[in-house]
Amino acid sequence: MSDAISAPAAIHTSRPTSLATLTLGSIGVVYGDLGTSPLYALKESLAAASAGGALTQAMVLGVVSLVLWTLFIIVTLKYVLLIMRADNHGEGGILTLMALLQGVMRRRFTAISVLGMAGAAMFYGDAMITPAVSVLSAVEGLKLATPAFEPFIMPLSMAILIGLFVVQRWGTAAVAAWFGPVMLLWFIVIAIGGMMNLIGNFGILAALNPLLGIDFLLNHGYAGLVALGAVFLTVTGAEALYADMGHFGRKPIKLAWMSIIFPALVLCYLGQGAMLLSSPDKAENPFFHLFPEWALLPMVGLATLATTIASQAVISGAFSLTQQAIQLGLLPRMEIRRTSETEKGQIYLPRANWLLLIAVLYLVFAFKSSSALASAFGIAVTGTMVITSIMAFLVMRTCWKWPLLVSVLVITPFLAVDTIFLSANLLKVFEGGWIPLAMGTALMVIMITWQRGSKIVAQKSVRDETDLDDFIRSISTSSTAVRVRGVAVFLTANPNSTPTSLMHNLKHNKVLHEHNVILRVVTEDVPRVPNSGRASVEVVNDRFTRIVLRFGYMETPDVPAALRQCAAGGFAYNAMNSSFFLSRRVIRAGRPSDMPRWQSWLFVNMAKWADDASLYFQIPSGRAVEIGMQINV
Repeated sequence: MSDAISAPAAIHTSRPTSLATLTLGSIGVVYGDLGTSPLYALKESLAAASAGGALTQAMVLGVVSLVLWTLFIIVTLKYVLLIMRADNHGEGGILTLMALLQGVMRRRFTAISVLGMAGAAMFYGDAMITPAVSVLSAVEGLKLATPAFEPFIMPLSMAILIGLFVVQRWGTAAVAAWFGPVMLLWFIVIAIGGMMNLIGNFGILAALNPLLGIDFLLNHGYAGLVALGAVFLTVTGAEALYADMGHFGRKPIKLAWMSIIFPALVLCYLGQGAMLLSSPDKAENPFFHLFPEWALLPMVGLATLATTIASQAVISGAFSLTQQAIQLGLLPRMEIRRTSETEKGQIYLPRANWLLLIAVLYLVFAFKSSSALASAFGIAVTGTMVITSIMAFLVMRTCWKWPLLVSVLVITPFLAVDTIFLSANLLKVFEGGWIPLAMGTALMVIMITWQRGSKIVAQKSVRDETDLDDFIRSISTSSTAVRVRGVAVFLTANPNSTPTSLMHNLKHNKVLHEHNVILRVVTEDVPRVPNSGRASVEVVNDRFTRIVLRFGYMETPDVPAALRQCAAGGFAYNAMNSSFFLSRRVIRAGRPSDMPRWQSWLFVNMAKWADDASLYFQIPSGRAVEIGMQINV
C-alpha cells in the first residue's frame, strides 16, 4: 500500500486578484515574527553589549548599525531579491527546496534529504520558541505600568498561549481577516513612535554607516560576539518570506517589505537608538519607552495582539511543514483536518498542536522571561538559514545552470554572514541554546528512522508479492475463487505486483470481485497536480484495471474524489458498489533486526502512532476493508 501523504496546502484556494488585498494579507501572515522583533531584539543586543556595565554611545550606535544592516543584507538582499527566486511552481520553503533539488539531483538524494530534514527540524525549534518569547515580551510591558503586575506575567502569558492553541481546532479563517489590518496598524504605530524619538536626536543617523557596526565588533571582543548573536533576533522571521511565498505570491510579499515593513522597522530601531542616546537608563525595555505613559497600556494590548498573530503564523507554518513532511515520507501519517471549505491552508493537526503546546508551555515555565528565552532563539533560525544558503547554491548550479564562479560569488557573502551569526549564537549553547539543538537532533533522528524503516517495510512487502500479470493469467484459468459482484480497489505501492491484500482476500475468503482495481497513490515533486494529470488508467482486461493517482506534496489526497475523475479513462467509479482493500501492516522488531535495536524500537512505536491509511486517503470507513500482515524490521 502506498505510504504517500499530503503536505501543507497554501492559505488560499482562490487568490484574490487585487494586489492590494494580497499585500495586506502578507503583512498579516508573513511578517508577524519580523514585525514584533523590535519588542526584544535591540534590548537583548544592548544588554549583551554592555555585559552588565554602563551603556555607551559607541555601543548604541554600533548595535543599531548592526541591526539595520542585518535587516538589509539578510532580508532584503538574500531573501527578497535572491532566495524567493528559487520557487517550485510558485511554492517556497525548506522542504519545497528539497523537493526541487531532488528532481534534478537523483544521485545525491540522501545528502539533499538530510539537508532538508535538518532545516525542517530547526524550523520546529523556531516554532516552539517563537510563541513563548513573543507573548512573554509583550506581556512584560505591564511591568512598566506598575511592578505589581510582575507576578502575573508568566500565568497570563501561559493563559494566552493555551487559549491560542485551543482555538486552533476551529481554524483561523474567522480571525485571519483581522490579521492584515491589525499588523498594518502595528507597523504604522511603531513607525510613528520611532519617528517621534528620532526627531529628538538625529545623531542616531550615524548608525546608517556600516563601519560603526564593524568597529563595534572589533573593539568589544567576546561581548561584541554575544551582542551579534542577539542582533540576529531582528531577522528571526525572514524564513517566512520564502515559506509563505505560495500563499500570496512573490510580488505582494516584496511590495509589502519594500513599502511598509522595512521602513517601519528602520524608523522603530532608529527611534529606540535615539532615545537611548539621550536616556541610556531606559535600556531595560526601550520599545515601550518610545511611547508616552498614557499610551503604555494600549501599546501592551496592541503588542499582545501582534505577538499572538506572529505566534499564529508560526503555528500554522508548523502544521503545514508537518503535512509536507508526511507527504514526503519523513513522518508517519497523522490526522489532518480541514477547517475551511474554501481556504487550502486552513488545516489542523490535533497531535502536532498539543505536542507543540506542551513544548511551548515548558519553555515558558523553564525560562520565565523573554530575555532568558532569547538565548535559545537564534540557533534554530541561523541553522535553518545556513541550510537554505547551501541549498540555494545547489539550485543556482543545477536548476538555474549558473556558472560555478558566479554561484560562488553570489552565495559566499550570504553564507559567510549566516555562518558568523550561527557562530555567535553557538556561544549561548549553555545558556539555553542547547534546547533547539536537542529538539532538532531528536526530530532528525525521528525523520531518518521513519524514512529508513519505511524503506525496509516497502522492500519486504514487494519481496513477498508476485507479478501482477502472472497472477492475472493464473486466476483467469482457475475456478476455485467465487466471483462476486462489485468493484474491489486494492491500494499498493507497486502497481506491477499483486497487492498483499488481494492475495490474502483470495487465500482466506476464496472470492474475487467482478472488477478489480490495482491503485497506486503517487506524491510528485510539485506542489499540486492539475486535474488533467491527476489519474492514469490502464485497462488490463475486463476484470482488472491499473490506476495511478498523482497528488502534489502540498495536497491532501482524496482518493474517492480522484477516482470520480477517471470516467474519461474508461473507469466509472460508484461509491455504493466499491470496496477498498488495504494492507494493515503490524510492525515488530525482528531478531536479528535490520536496524540498530534502539532504532528498530523507535520505528515500531512510530508505526503504532501512525493514523490509518483509510482516514488519510479519505476513504469512507464503511467501504474500507483492512487485511493484516506482520513484518519484522
